[in-house]
Amino acid sequence: MTFERPVYLLSLLALAAGVAFVWWLLRRRRMRYAVRFTNLEVLAAVSGGSAWRRFVPPAIFIASLAALCVAFARPHVDRMVAKERAVVILVIDTSRSMQARDVKPTRLGAAQEAMRTFVDRAPKRLRIGLVIFAGEAQVATPPTADHGLVRQSIDEIGEFQGFGGTAIGDALDAAVNLAQQSLAEGQQTIALRAAPEQDTKGLASILFLSDGAQTRGTLLPEEGAAKAKEANIPVYTVALGTPEGVIRGGFGFGGPGNQAPSPGYGSEVIPVPPDPETLRGIAETTGGRFTEARTAQTLERTYEKLGSSLGREPGKSEVTFVFLAAAGGLLLLAGVLSALWSPRFP
Repeated sequence: MTFERPVYLLSLLALAAGVAFVWWLLRRRRMRYAVRFTNLEVLAAVSGGSAWRRFVPPAIFIASLAALCVAFARPHVDRMVAKERAVVILVIDTSRSMQARDVKPTRLGAAQEAMRTFVDRAPKRLRIGLVIFAGEAQVATPPTADHGLVRQSIDEIGEFQGFGGTAIGDALDAAVNLAQQSLAEGQQTIALRAAPEQDTKGLASILFLSDGAQTRGTLLPEEGAAKAKEANIPVYTVALGTPEGVIRGGFGFGGPGNQAPSPGYGSEVIPVPPDPETLRGIAETTGGRFTEARTAQTLERTYEKLGSSLGREPGKSEVTFVFLAAAGGLLLLAGVLSALWSPRFP
């Protein structure tokens, strides 16, 4: 804990000196009363109550004054605080394989619920964008601090489900472009003059979820990762699903995830294992972190943790209000106890 005005902490010494002085005066008065009133049993009966009860209210009152002294010093604690102008781009695979049920209720359903958790845990000022992809990538929501709008887009992901393959490299490229565009607009808004490389570093992150290997697209995953690295944008990747994951239904041509199901082949069972190695490589290249999620619970915890960390940075937060509230509460408690336990004449 640090203090904005540490000199005010000297008031604690003054408080301690005052308490010591009052204690000395009370002891002197007690000695005089002992001389004047030799019948100590009568004094005890008049004072009433347990001895410790006479000390509790004053002790609480002193604690309230100490909390007030600390509050005057404007205390700050180290914690994760929201970054100004930070951007997180959520990227989700919506190809046919996301309908596999090895992750309950489906891979896509689990991913939607996890992304809602991320949005709920994210800082209120964090701008969040959403990119969905299958054979090609498209922007579902531009980066915005309106988290309700992002949640609505997450709810509607099923309406955009694609069957044209898995274009991981192109999805990365779209996410990087969207993040850079958002940061550039933020610079223009506040009229910053610093170089973009210095000003935007560490402000953008990409949270990328997929369950399959690249099967379509212009850019390879390695090329998309290289572009993110060049832009100083870490990519946090999640490989969703189990090696035993399957979907039912045939495809017109091209294999799983590459084409819409063909009605004539509805009984076909198609393996759709995830590709963790590709996603791990993307995270390592860009300085992000890789997670392999084989259950909905693991996916939920991952997004919850990222929602509490992405868009934040180590910083100091003032906690003066905590000490003010403590001082008020202790002062009220001291008054109540004093009223309840004070001696009364019959």
